[in-house]
Amino acid sequence: MWNGVYPAVTTKFTEDDALDHGEMERCFALQIEAGCDGLIVAGSLGEGPMLSTPEKLAVLKTAQGAAGGRPVLMTVNEAATRDACALAREAAKAGADGLMIVPSPIYHTDARETVDTLKAVAAAGDLPVMIYSNRVAYRVDVTVPIMQELAADPRFVAVKESSDDIRRTTEIINAFGDRFAVFTGVDNLAFEALAVGAVGWVAGLVVAFPRETVAIHRLMQQGRHAEALAIYRWFRPLLDLDVSTYLVQNIKLAEAMAIGSNDRVRMPRQPLAGARRAAAEAVIAEALAKRPALPDF
Repeated sequence: MWNGVYPAVTTKFTEDDALDHGEMERCFALQIEAGCDGLIVAGSLGEGPMLSTPEKLAVLKTAQGAAGGRPVLMTVNEAATRDACALAREAAKAGADGLMIVPSPIYHTDARETVDTLKAVAAAGDLPVMIYSNRVAYRVDVTVPIMQELAADPRFVAVKESSDDIRRTTEIINAFGDRFAVFTGVDNLAFEALAVGAVGWVAGLVVAFPRETVAIHRLMQQGRHAEALAIYRWFRPLLDLDVSTYLVQNIKLAEAMAIGSNDRVRMPRQPLAGARRAAAEAVIAEALAKRPALPDF
């Protein structure tokens, strides 16, 4: 149902901390023009936990306007399952094409709680669901046995695999075949995941470097692994910026330097400063200076 590159888009703010829909429209359009296959709003990179429900729905609407008919998914990552179900219902009313569901990022659910939460939110929204498994950031691991309990529900169509263990992609495919569309959710494991069968990439640095991200995915799908690997090796220092406590600030800084956006974030986050900013700027500047020419794909 879903495959390809799905940017986890950033949420843009004005200087007075309101939503900047004009800048989001511009940035989201760049993703679609580069060939991305869908958009995901209000996730970790989109500062979803810092947004109110009306703000999330407003960002969804802006993304729908920019997506050119491609799927737009709403991230559901509320602390309480009751609130997650409410957001899922509102997203469905607003025309979301699907949900990416994170079990509570505040309370670390056990296996039974994880299954029941995912089922409850899926039922509330009654939309196709991408399961978000991220034991590193959220300490909730959606394992193969858990997926087996979810597989009977046709609403669960995909998994964003972010366990940081590249073996998991093969384990899911061995267990389920093509029952779930496996997306890699770790930028600096993307080549490896695509090489062993992932069909999609929920990407972060794509928001600053969309064409290169799309090139890697398409070249891998075409079996042109050496060409994809050459781009990926150039990209790796940038992709490492996604695997950080400061991923939002890092990636918004990359957007500022690469596509002329800004690095405004919502407090308690603040833009990078001092040595941390200088280090990120150096990585981004070097990548821009050495940006490779892309093959036709």
